[in-house]
Amino acid sequence: MLYTISIKYFLILSTLMFFSGVAGFIIRKNLITILMSVELMLNAVNINFLVFNRYLYPDQLQGHFFSLFIVAIAAAEASVAIALIINIYRRFNTIMVNKVDEMKY
Repeated sequence: MLYTISIKYFLILSTLMFFSGVAGFIIRKNLITILMSVELMLNAVNINFLVFNRYLYPDQLQGHFFSLFIVAIAAAEASVAIALIINIYRRFNTIMVNKVDEMKY
């Protein structure tokens, strides 16, 4: 027998994920954890797209396509951010945000 989970549980989960990502972005000082917080926020948005698509338009796939675009953008963003973090580490020997305050040579 198939049971459906109510939309409020998905929204609670995505809200908790999003605001824990916001808190991690604001509180943390490490560039890698800041990047992970941004990825967590993007995944919370993906959950929202999929849930609203499932409950509002169950026979259409717009939410799935939006989620695929977000995953592609997140992968590109992560690769560029990791390349920048590697260059920052080579230049300053740290990835702490408060130690990296000048960007010119």
